[in-house]
Amino acid sequence: MSKASSGGRGLSGRGLYIAIAAWLILVIVGGLCTWYGWLGPGRGESVPKVVPTTEPTTASANEGHDEEPGTGETTAAPEPSSTPSATRESDPAIDSTDEPTTPAEEGEPTPTLAPDASEEDFGYGIALNAVGGGDPAYWMGQAESLGLGWVKQQLRWAHFEGTPGEMDWSGFDAAVDAANQRGLKVMFSVVDAPDWSRSYTDDNTEGAPPDNLELVADFMGRLVDRYKGRIHAIEVWNEQNLDREWDTAGGVDPERYVEMLRLSYQAIKSRDSNIIVVSGALSPTAGRQTDPNNPDRVIWMDDFDYMDQMIALDVLSYCDCVGAHHNGINMPPDVAWDEGYDDPTAQFRGPFDNPHHSWSFQSTLWGYHERIKAAGSDKPLCVTEFGWASAEGFEGYPPGFEFALDNTLEEQAEWDVQAFELMREWGFVRLAFLWNLNYSQLGWGPRDPNAPYALIDFKGAPRPAFHAIREMEKP
Repeated sequence: MSKASSGGRGLSGRGLYIAIAAWLILVIVGGLCTWYGWLGPGRGESVPKVVPTTEPTTASANEGHDEEPGTGETTAAPEPSSTPSATRESDPAIDSTDEPTTPAEEGEPTPTLAPDASEEDFGYGIALNAVGGGDPAYWMGQAESLGLGWVKQQLRWAHFEGTPGEMDWSGFDAAVDAANQRGLKVMFSVVDAPDWSRSYTDDNTEGAPPDNLELVADFMGRLVDRYKGRIHAIEVWNEQNLDREWDTAGGVDPERYVEMLRLSYQAIKSRDSNIIVVSGALSPTAGRQTDPNNPDRVIWMDDFDYMDQMIALDVLSYCDCVGAHHNGINMPPDVAWDEGYDDPTAQFRGPFDNPHHSWSFQSTLWGYHERIKAAGSDKPLCVTEFGWASAEGFEGYPPGFEFALDNTLEEQAEWDVQAFELMREWGFVRLAFLWNLNYSQLGWGPRDPNAPYALIDFKGAPRPAFHAIREMEKP
């Protein structure tokens, strides 16, 4: 055996050791790279998560009555078409269900919160029906396309809680979700207690508060608990100077209303101090009428008299904003009741032959403001319903609404815009809600008293007022 061959065997062994060591190093390095790539720090952080600003509130056991979500892209809302997406077009009282639903099922995106209501000096809004007039997302899209920041949704409590504790929130959940996704602020106007809460009935039973006013406060508390951080104002009742909304054994009663508002204010503010509490808007009304069968029972009261009594009862301590209504009849919004205005072509002669403040948009709102100011307060008005009716293009009109025949569609558009401009200019109006967007879609036809005010016609097409509001400057 030569030295050469012996030396060759020793070199081969060292090479084997080196090869094994190199292989082990490669295996270890490869393993580390694999671990770092799949499980190492920073994995999954290249796309930041969007954290919801709040969680939707679900119903408790004793509760029973338009940008596409999730895309992150803003798209222009469609014009009203002749075939709006309408999934529910009948009376919401008929369509309501018995089973409560939560605002969002597990896995659904949490709606974006609307901006803080305190960020604006004057809020432009519109009333709509998102629980009986079709797809809520569609109608919220129309409100957004108008350039308005607020929506009003009436909540007729009696229609949705037929049994104590069994409130059907489903339609309102969808409405709030759709508004939040569009960045719209929401005001609920709560009216009409359920039959089970009232003992008084007569031959013409209408809306009324419950016998026990604490039930209203309880309901307001449940409303806020469900939508905390997602609604921005609550109007406590509606036109309570009429027995149509206050049909009780004692008749309309400012003292009892102010007590109901006090209890409601405390219930709302104790849960969410940011919500704007609006006192129930009065109906502009002349004179005082008593029940023919009971002269002590008042069935309607002049709104200025009612307002004076509410102020004397300290109503201004129990609201952030004083509710007001005016549906402009057939007079322009800048005309006072006593300046001698006349329209010789008018079929409805009330404002011209029997002048009274209640016919005049300007005189009514200034009358409320002057009373508040005289009481030493700077509380603003929230005009939760205003607008001009026009029956032009409709095959008929509601009984008693002959003034809708006097107003052309062009006048409706002009006066709706002018009223918005005046209220902002006056400086004492905090919120203003035009009446209305889509009540023409509820299926009740031209005799529906709400339809002539709508911005769309019975076919879903925009009326001139729709375009005028959309194009109106909104400083």
